[in-house]
Amino acid sequence: MATLNIVMVEPEIPQNTGNVARTCAATGARLHLVGPMGFTIDDKKLKRAGLDYWNLLDITYYDSLEDFFTKNSGDFFFFTTKALHTHTEVEYPDNAYLFFGKETKGLPEELLLNNKEKCVRIPMVSDARSLNLSNSVAIGVYEVLRQWNYPSLQNFGQLHNYKW
Repeated sequence: MATLNIVMVEPEIPQNTGNVARTCAATGARLHLVGPMGFTIDDKKLKRAGLDYWNLLDITYYDSLEDFFTKNSGDFFFFTTKALHTHTEVEYPDNAYLFFGKETKGLPEELLLNNKEKCVRIPMVSDARSLNLSNSVAIGVYEVLRQWNYPSLQNFGQLHNYKW
């Protein structure tokens, strides 16, 4: 089974993190939360946004980026509005890590400068500053899963009282 990792670096808005947690739970992606965070993990808004999916979530917490990099290795991809490559130009291998920065500043500039060839962006109009964080994560997750042909996901639907 392929493994996809989502890394949120210093998230600030609990509702966004809850939405990302729900996306991870529904797709089987692992969630890595890197502090410091702008809320406590027991925040009601965080729990509400994740609804009743918390039991499906594989989540790990880290004190800092240094702590994260000490404990993890793999292929890292950094989502930023400043990247030269789009998120669809990249082939994501098994055990890929998709990094997303905090809502107000994105990922640290030094991290981006040290990993220029692993930075990717989601195209948008030039007048827009950025997409919502949880929407960006969902776009990234589903691009990877599309490339992997949606492993381990239910890839069909069924209307009630109707057979296709």
